[in-house]
Amino acid sequence: MKIKIVFFYLSVLGFCSCQPVSNEKSKIEISSDQKTEWIDLLEGDDLNQWEMYSEEALKGWEIVNGELHSSGAGWDANEDIITKQSFSNFELDLEWKISPGNSSGIFFYVQKGKDHPIYEEAPEYQVMDDKGWPEEMKPNQYTSASYAMYAAEGAEVKPVGEWNSTKIIVKYPLVQHWLNGLMTVEYEVGSADWKERKA
Repeated sequence: MKIKIVFFYLSVLGFCSCQPVSNEKSKIEISSDQKTEWIDLLEGDDLNQWEMYSEEALKGWEIVNGELHSSGAGWDANEDIITKQSFSNFELDLEWKISPGNSSGIFFYVQKGKDHPIYEEAPEYQVMDDKGWPEEMKPNQYTSASYAMYAAEGAEVKPVGEWNSTKIIVKYPLVQHWLNGLMTVEYEVGSADWKERKA
């Protein structure tokens, strides 16, 4: 199974690396101790490894002082950015901070060429200003949750303006979400529970 990794109007993104690993389908423990070489997705301070989900020319994104910045327009303006390279199993490791009152997300298993917004097509690691969001959300809609499916347990988001660390580990069908060194979500893609929540 191939995936694309996408960033959806994330206000500020720090470093980001991906690590492809073998595509084993057995239920084995997910480990971040792989000896595979990391891929720096911001290598060279350019956007050569990225393209638009909409297949248009790159817009709404720039690298400033080694950080990936977004205009914040997101899917309304067709500004979702995805990796050109596809990954099967992977570990995505990055740092991020977000502007006040904002919401964003990191999507994976994105299939290009769809007519629907990304949030209807792919799992999402939720990113938002949990404390500054103007309305109360459901538990599975806050930062590091698998958006609208699995709530993040024990998640501690740093105040707006401070860097948070995120890690997403996929060893299909197992998925883990991490926030600031703590695993907050773990699930199995395609399980009965997952299918029920997705429906």
